[in-house]
Amino acid sequence: MGARIGADVGGTFTDIVIERADGSLHSTKVLTTHDAPEQGILDGISQVATEAGVDLADVDQIIHGTTLATNALIERRGARTALVTTAGFRDVIETRTEGRFEQYDLDIVLPSPLIERKDRLTVTERLNARGETLVPFDEAEARAVIATIGDGGYESVAVGFIHAYRNGAHEERFRDLLLAALPDIAVSISSDVSPQMREYERFNTVCANAYVQPLMASYLLRLRDELATRGATAPLYLIHSGGGLMSVDSAAAFPVRLVESGPAGGAIFAADLAHRYGRDRVLSYDMGGTTAKISLIEDFTPQTAKTFEVDRSARFKKGSGMPISIPVIEMIEIGAGGGSIASVDALGQIRIGPHSAGSEPGPAAYDLGGTDATVTDANLELGRLHPDTFGATGITLSPTEAARAIDRGVGQALGLDTHTAAIGIAEVVDENMTNAARVHAVENGRDLVGYTMIAFGGGAPLHAARLMDKLGLDELIVPSGAGVGSAIGFLRAPFSYEAIRSFYTTTKDFDAAGANAMLAELAAEATSFVRAGTDAPITISRQVAMRYKGQGWEIPVTIDDGEFDEFAAEALATAFTKAYIEFFGRAIDDLAIEAVSWAVRVSSVEDAPEPVALSSDADASVAVSGSRPIYDPSERADTAAAVIHRDAVAVGARVDGPAVIVEQQTTTVLAGHHVAVMQPDGSLLVTRRAS
Repeated sequence: MGARIGADVGGTFTDIVIERADGSLHSTKVLTTHDAPEQGILDGISQVATEAGVDLADVDQIIHGTTLATNALIERRGARTALVTTAGFRDVIETRTEGRFEQYDLDIVLPSPLIERKDRLTVTERLNARGETLVPFDEAEARAVIATIGDGGYESVAVGFIHAYRNGAHEERFRDLLLAALPDIAVSISSDVSPQMREYERFNTVCANAYVQPLMASYLLRLRDELATRGATAPLYLIHSGGGLMSVDSAAAFPVRLVESGPAGGAIFAADLAHRYGRDRVLSYDMGGTTAKISLIEDFTPQTAKTFEVDRSARFKKGSGMPISIPVIEMIEIGAGGGSIASVDALGQIRIGPHSAGSEPGPAAYDLGGTDATVTDANLELGRLHPDTFGATGITLSPTEAARAIDRGVGQALGLDTHTAAIGIAEVVDENMTNAARVHAVENGRDLVGYTMIAFGGGAPLHAARLMDKLGLDELIVPSGAGVGSAIGFLRAPFSYEAIRSFYTTTKDFDAAGANAMLAELAAEATSFVRAGTDAPITISRQVAMRYKGQGWEIPVTIDDGEFDEFAAEALATAFTKAYIEFFGRAIDDLAIEAVSWAVRVSSVEDAPEPVALSSDADASVAVSGSRPIYDPSERADTAAAVIHRDAVAVGARVDGPAVIVEQQTTTVLAGHHVAVMQPDGSLLVTRRAS
């Protein structure tokens, strides 16, 4: 491969990385241009290509991740969309599952559905759970609905019929009729987007896909054309929520798969680093300008899930968001970024986020018009950031504006001086992120003892050592290029795709022929997506979601390659029992076992990363460029900290805290009891000094 480019559009910054053929990296951060996100990418690529001396015509690959689809769902600024469903099921996305994310709140307000009731239309038809026709598809009624759609000025249509995951014939017929009458309209059918049982989740997913499809298709094609105009004719790929690459055409057809694309790149980056360091239990911590993302990595592989929620209205509360049923790297994401706004609530408590100052106007410290107090302003006041060493292109930090914002947003309301108010902001955001990590670990049945933290993103190294202490972890790795970690992760991602389908059978009466046929179809589907991007060798992995009869949810069970035979039921039951004991501690005797949903993941084969030999050279010197006071939370006082430029730290050299290690795109903060040692790959290995 020649040069490759990774481009990550976040809520505040757009990160661009160029990797040359020799493996060297060049990167930059530019403020995200929300009105035209492609402009920030194009400007950043031009800037870093010039700095690296790379001609865009010589670039072989451009890999892109974006929060555009996520933001469109959260801000409800997608296309005018209609939902067409089976007669009698118009209100499924509004009645939800009848679950309550706050059980005892009598005044609970449930999230509003993505598609309003006036935009939900029905057609007479009905399949049973085996995909057999109970009520024939009414073509005359379907044509009348299509006429209504045409008259309503809709840009996109989501189609979700009952039990279409087993048989998509009726959905496909409606799509054909719709496109014959309205050839320019966008249409998504649930049997293509998310062929899984549970109508509420499936309908939400197809609605989300249809809602963002015109926006994303226009954006992606516009970006590809603009890149070509500037001489970058290399193929453009997108990183999807599951942590793999997909083509522009696939992404334009299934944009809901891009909802967690940027954070997925960060998890891939952390997994690659975990492999290099031989750390099989890792907490990935990614803090940018708008959010903080935390995920668990075991055996060098990020944990994955088949569903997740977007836009939770209640912090950490399952059921308070919009469920999306697609494969995704499992993580918890909270509004705790550098630009997250600090305020004081009615009880006199400091609150951080979820709203962010973003890039327009940005934190008050950027002196670009922002007036709200943010985490970045607090870090500047506490000495963790400094105008002389911030290093972001086009931004000169203003301590005066930061102090004014802190006073106005927090200090005056609580009767605190600027410095104390800043301490409060920093401690609250640190505790929020610590709680998020604990909640995520507990929800996944994990104890964080023995885990290593890997911190990246522009904001994470500022807070990571404090989080390491709060969580009781012993190791922290701050990698080289941490400020643009997700964009680097894009360059480490394989081409991959996971195809999922619900197919019900039991181990007592196992349908081996049906399961074999379905798995073959899933493998063919996933392979076709991967082959759209690469001819490299591939690997195939398979999984089935299983449960005891009577249970409402399933656990994942890995299954081997090859076709099922007469012994398959017994082998599946054994595998499920083993997995169930691992999850819950004990199995349940004498209950039937059900297999519900099946998944096949096809991925290109990537070379294993080279291991890192840990280094510690007591004789290696560290050049100190100066000192400045920082607030040390472990001492609850300001202390003089050494200021050290990261590129001046030799391999094996040891940096004793208190210290701030500065670089172009982030800053690593060490308290008085922390020690950092530079490793051969440019990473900092941070531990606590022995007492």
